[in-house]
Amino acid sequence: MAKSETEQLNVNPSAENLAAAARAAGRRGPPPVHLWNPPFCGDLDMEIRRDGTWFYLGTPIGRHALVKLFSSIIRKDGEDYFLVTPVEKVGIRVVDAPFVAVDADVTGRGRDQRITFTTSVEDVVTAGPEHPIRVERDPETGEPAPYVLVRRNLEALIDRKTFYRLVERGAHEDRDGTRWFGLWSDGTFFPVIPSADLA
Repeated sequence: MAKSETEQLNVNPSAENLAAAARAAGRRGPPPVHLWNPPFCGDLDMEIRRDGTWFYLGTPIGRHALVKLFSSIIRKDGEDYFLVTPVEKVGIRVVDAPFVAVDADVTGRGRDQRITFTTSVEDVVTAGPEHPIRVERDPETGEPAPYVLVRRNLEALIDRKTFYRLVERGAHEDRDGTRWFGLWSDGTFFPVIPSADLA
């Protein structure tokens, strides 16, 4: 019989401590995880899947409030992800990006366009110089994987339905001698794919 989330979190005191510390830190606004330098306390059996689902001990964390709480204390150091409080730092696994952008609000047109993303954990960011969009393409299939920077070096994978809706608002621009199809937001053009590859 599967254990409840509360029972699972109680199996590992570190997870319980993390949740309590995140609640305390969040009372005064976004926790300043970039300023904290606690000792590394080992890895936690926690994973964020590509679709944004959080797992603990192999079971999905179904409580959105708990996921949002943990997402507020995530940090990326190098290529590794951690949950960080003032007193401890534990490693977690992230399959792709720690967040997923599940919606976008578009205002304006052309160079005056602004794209504001909402993530599954309710971060809201407007793409622009401080929150750039980048697109990786699978070398074998050519399938795009678009991302937007949410905070510091933490990105959100833009989900498929949102990305393809944005493509309808794309434009062609010349960049460094190459014609690109891409997206304008907050005065910045973000290349998505060479125009020639759309032919």
